[in-house]
Amino acid sequence: MNFLDAIAEEKRALVLKHRTALPFEELADRVSTRGVRDFHAAISRRGAVIAELKRRTPTITGFAQAGGLMELARTYADNGAAAVSIVTDPARFGTSLDDVTRVREAIDLPVIAKDFVVDGYQVLEARAAGADAILLIVRLLDAAALRSLLDLTHDLGMVALVETHDATEIDAALAARAHIIGINNRDLDTMRVSLDTTRRLAHRVPDHVVLVAESGIHSRADIDDLAAHGACAFLVGGSLLDAPDPAVKLRELADAREPETLR
Repeated sequence: MNFLDAIAEEKRALVLKHRTALPFEELADRVSTRGVRDFHAAISRRGAVIAELKRRTPTITGFAQAGGLMELARTYADNGAAAVSIVTDPARFGTSLDDVTRVREAIDLPVIAKDFVVDGYQVLEARAAGADAILLIVRLLDAAALRSLLDLTHDLGMVALVETHDATEIDAALAARAHIIGINNRDLDTMRVSLDTTRRLAHRVPDHVVLVAESGIHSRADIDDLAAHGACAFLVGGSLLDAPDPAVKLRELADAREPETLR
């Protein structure tokens, strides 16, 4: 069983447990579509940086900035981030939906909750926690499930970043009428990262769809290069989380000026 298959099985079991404690219909009654921030508009500016929060990954035991994620979220908001991403898988990444709620209350940027979504219940949980957007990974979903989860996401006033890694998955995302498509430069089977993935595939995403390049982005030169190939927004985690000064690093990546309050 590969990495994604094992996670999908685990998530289905967790959803069953949560549904038993709080049925789908009861959770749906508690979820409000009011106050959703416009993630799509926020990342539609060319060169937009989606700055990520997580404490660790399956391959990294801890980031340099892992101890102060709330302060880091404020740093992101003050130094040019277009939106904030929070990985909501506590077992592997050390962050959860509780972090989504705390961060969204602390800053004004849209927040995307990134989980391994296999069931609509997880979409409801993300909205209940305050998420403005969610992640849907094409490799985890068949065509019917992807379309259904996208419809539910839009019904809740949110948008989805639909993640792909090859041409077939991009075609599936487009067939499901995804408004935002991510190309993950990390192969989730091998964990290898190559920016050539975006360079090779970006032309397959039409101009009316926002294209997000994900993973392996370390410099403004990387962003300029991938933008020249057609990427609009850039999801950045490790290079910010391990930066000695995340504010300086983010301003470099986002081509942003130093805040007036810091001068």
